[in-house]
Amino acid sequence: MSTEKKLRVAVYKFTGCAGCQMEFLRLEDELLDLTKKIEFVYFMMAQNRDEFERYDLCFVEGSVSTPRELQEIKMIRAQTKTLIAFGDCAITGCVPSIRNWLSQSDVEKVVYKDITPIRSFRLAGIEEYVPVDLKLSGCPPHKDMILEAIGSSLLGIRPDLRMHSICMECKLKENVCILTSLSKLCMGPVTRAGCGAICPTYGRECEGCYGPMSDANPFPLASEFRRLGITADDLVRKFRKYAGTSKEFREVSGI
Repeated sequence: MSTEKKLRVAVYKFTGCAGCQMEFLRLEDELLDLTKKIEFVYFMMAQNRDEFERYDLCFVEGSVSTPRELQEIKMIRAQTKTLIAFGDCAITGCVPSIRNWLSQSDVEKVVYKDITPIRSFRLAGIEEYVPVDLKLSGCPPHKDMILEAIGSSLLGIRPDLRMHSICMECKLKENVCILTSLSKLCMGPVTRAGCGAICPTYGRECEGCYGPMSDANPFPLASEFRRLGITADDLVRKFRKYAGTSKEFREVSGI
C-alpha cells in the first residue's frame, strides 16, 4: 500500500451561485482518479464533513459581502498554503457586483421587507482582503483549468493558464470574426481565453465571462462599439456585466 501523502484540498463558497463548485463535480471520472492523489477535507457540496483544518490547496468560490465571509476568508488564508480565487465572483465580483453601482440600502430594500437585521456591504473579490496565489477565471472556469491547478500543485510547478484573448481561440478554430465581419458587439478582444471560444463558434458574440485578458485595453474596443451604434448606457452595462470592478474595466464601467 502506498504511503504517499495526499494533497489536502478544500472548496469553499461565499456570495455566488455555486456554479463553479458544480464544475468540480463535472470532472466525474477525472475526479475519481484525482482522489488517489488528493483528499477533500472540506467540500460542503459533496460531503458532510465541515471541520476547519489546514489546507494545501483551497478553492474559494464567490465574493465577500458579509462580516462572516470577511472573517472566514482571513481564517482560510491563515490556514492555506495555496489560495485560489475560483471563478469570476471570487476575482472581480462578477454579475453580483452590478449591485455595487446602487446604494446598499436601495439594494436591500429590493429584496427584504425589513432591512434592519441585514449585515452586508458592497461586495468584492477575495483579493481585496487577503493575498491570493492563483486566479481561475470564468463563470464558471472550465474544468480543464481545475485539473491544471491541481496537477501543477502536485508537481510543485506554476500552472500554465491562458492569459491571451478569446480572439486567439477563434483564430485557432478558424471562426469568422463576430466583431469585424458580422458587426456584433463582441468582448473577445479584451476577454481572457479558456472557454474555447464557445459563443463565437456558434455565431454569438462573447459576453466577457472570463474577465479581462492580460494587459487588456478596453478603450479602442469601446470606441468600436460606439461606431457600431451602442448607446452610452449599454456600453457601460457591457463592461460592468462580469468584471466592472476590475482595474482593466473600471474607467469604462464608470468608476
